[in-house]
Amino acid sequence: MEQRVEFASGGETLAGRLFRPDDATGPLPTVVAAGGWCYTKEIVLPHVARIVNESPVQVLTFDYAGFGESSGVRRQHLDPWQQISDYRNALTYVESRDDVAADRLGAFGISYSGGHVLILAAIDPRVKAVVSVVPVVDGHATMKRVHGEARFVDFEAKILDARRHAAQGVDDRIAFATLTPATELSVWPFPRIHEVFHQIKSDEAPLHEHWSTTESAELLLNYSVSTFLPRILDTKVMTIVAEGDNITAWDLEIAAFNQIASPFKKLAVLPAVSHMSLYSERSDTNVAAAHTRDWFGEHLAAAKVDA
Repeated sequence: MEQRVEFASGGETLAGRLFRPDDATGPLPTVVAAGGWCYTKEIVLPHVARIVNESPVQVLTFDYAGFGESSGVRRQHLDPWQQISDYRNALTYVESRDDVAADRLGAFGISYSGGHVLILAAIDPRVKAVVSVVPVVDGHATMKRVHGEARFVDFEAKILDARRHAAQGVDDRIAFATLTPATELSVWPFPRIHEVFHQIKSDEAPLHEHWSTTESAELLLNYSVSTFLPRILDTKVMTIVAEGDNITAWDLEIAAFNQIASPFKKLAVLPAVSHMSLYSERSDTNVAAAHTRDWFGEHLAAAKVDA
C-alpha cells in the first residue's frame, strides 16, 4: 500500500511515498529513506521498501529539496547538510503521524545517503536503527581514487572555475557520469553508471536528471563521516558493502564501519554483487533489501525500543 505525502523542510515542500504493509493496523515502526547522487525517490528505494514491509515496518521514501517532485528553486544541488536536514525533517513528519510508532524510527541510505544515515545515527537520538548500503564515507579520498591523480587536477580546476563563475552569477553544472571520461569531466567517471541510470530514467524514474551543480562536487570533496562514527554509541547499525566495490571503495567503507563505537553493529559483505548491480539487477537489489528487512525487523519491529 502506497500513499503520496508532502512535508515541510527548510521552507521547501518535499514529496514522498509512504509504503505500508498490506493489512497493517495501528502504529508501525517507520524508516525514512532517500537516495544518493542525483537520485529521485523512484530509484531503487521502492524495491527496498516493499521487502522491508515484510518485517512489518513501513518506509517513507522522499525527494530532497531541489530534486524530483520536491520544491526548490536551485535544482540538482547536492548540499549534504541540507540533505541530512531533509532526513531529520522527514523524521519530524513521521513521528507526528498516528500510524507511526514514534519511538521506533530508523533510516536507510544508499551510496551518498549511506553516509548521511551514519551521520544521522550520531546526531539524532530519534534514530534507533540504520542501514547504510555502499556508503560514501570520505569524499576527497573517493574522488581522488576514481579520477586518478592527473584527472583529479582537472576536476579541481573545474570546481575552482565554477566558484569564479558563481561570483558573476553563473551556476555551473557538471555531469553525474559520462560515457567518455577521458574527454568529459563528470563527478563519477564510470560509463556503467551513465548506462544504468539512463536506463532507470527510461524505465522507472523519468524525473532523474543526470547532472548536478558543480558546487555539489566541491561540497563532496569536503564530506566525511569519520568524526561522527565514534559518537554512535547505542544505535543499531548495519553496513552493507559490495565486495570489490571500486566506486565508493569497499576498503574505505569497512574502515569506517570499524570506527563505529556502538557494539550493536553488523557488517554484511556481499560477494558477486557490485555497486551498480544493486541498481541494474533486481536479484542483487533483493539481497541487500533482505538484509535491510531483517535488520529493521529485529531492531525496530520485534520489540519495543526504549525512547
